[in-house]
Amino acid sequence: MSTDNDHIKWFRDSSPYINAHRAKTFVIYLGGEAIEHANYSNLINDIALLNSLGVKLVIVHGADPQITQSLTEQQVQWPMSGKIPVTTPEILAKILAPIGTTRTQIEASLSKGHSSIHTQMLVTGGNFVTAKPMGIMDGTDFHHTGTTRRVNKAAIVSQLEHQAIVVISPIGHSPSGETFVLDARQLAHNVARTLEAEKLIYFSPDDGIRDHDGVLINEITEVNDLSFHDPDHQMLTNLSIAACLNGVKRCHVINYKSDGALLEELFTRDGSGTQIIQESYEKLRTAIPDDVAGIIELISPLEHDGILVKRSRELIESELDHFRVIERDGMIVACAALYPFKSQGELACLATHPEYRNDNRGELLLQSIESSARDLGLKSLFVLTTQAVHWFIERGFEELPIDTLPEERFYNFQRNSKYLKKAL
Repeated sequence: MSTDNDHIKWFRDSSPYINAHRAKTFVIYLGGEAIEHANYSNLINDIALLNSLGVKLVIVHGADPQITQSLTEQQVQWPMSGKIPVTTPEILAKILAPIGTTRTQIEASLSKGHSSIHTQMLVTGGNFVTAKPMGIMDGTDFHHTGTTRRVNKAAIVSQLEHQAIVVISPIGHSPSGETFVLDARQLAHNVARTLEAEKLIYFSPDDGIRDHDGVLINEITEVNDLSFHDPDHQMLTNLSIAACLNGVKRCHVINYKSDGALLEELFTRDGSGTQIIQESYEKLRTAIPDDVAGIIELISPLEHDGILVKRSRELIESELDHFRVIERDGMIVACAALYPFKSQGELACLATHPEYRNDNRGELLLQSIESSARDLGLKSLFVLTTQAVHWFIERGFEELPIDTLPEERFYNFQRNSKYLKKAL
């Protein structure tokens, strides 16, 4: 039997996400570049795995490099007006052909199922998208370049209910029978918001969204104040924010070149790319009864090592209204408690999960406790600690003699804790 406990821990930690994602609808944008990349077979395997776990999947694919290569071989150009292609009647058929070939490639790859599961999956498509012409803009007639008019939600949902993976190509038809070429990324956004999907996932050649300095952004909740390193990052972020404002729960930008990035993003708390949501999935709030088990799990190792005083479940439950917690995607990653003593308050049980100790969560909890203490009219805050003396001193606390501790506060001489105080 393998002794690689990292895989066992990963599997155990992923179980809440497996349950949370089951029967949810994910819309995945798979660009033509991703389909040509060496990691494509791994991507398809991971998408097939999602299907086997009960996730309802809609794949919107692109085909830009395939179209470019096909037109180049035929010595034909795809005219552009700014960054928008102009699809004339003469080249429409030449563009539709590589789109169809790319779609067939995806269907064939998915039809094999997961490489280790060997179950054939149902892959389906249809005229789910009604399109309209982009028309004439700044004097340019875009002919068969179009935009989405309507997405047939009922038809897609019907296919998903039969466990089919729905594949949608970047084309649409008008009620009069005309065919239009669509922007696949915008189409993925339109499909996701129509379905009110749980997730909209964009595969990107980068690890996620980067700011102007090239630094990877793990989570985005607002786009207005961000300066982006790449215009494509700006566009993907704008589409994702708009999707979140129109019913999509979360959007993700993930690297298609990185093996396992999709699974890491969906089944671990820290992910692998950039998550875009309306409201941060990490929240600082007052504790509720459902948090008791998480608080116990967080502080138990520190109690075992003698860093924190042992607290029973009954005690935590009875004092729960004193606790503040930081919840990260359903997991309690930090906590602290405030106990008033006349004009003073005690900061107690300050703890942060070992994997989350480098992002100022302790600082945030301290600020929250200080704010609550002021709201209660307390004049100062004190703490008893055995190992974090310098951390508190750096944040304005002063070490004082034990005999100045409030009389109501029992002092355990066996622990020999330091007493520090801060005026509010």
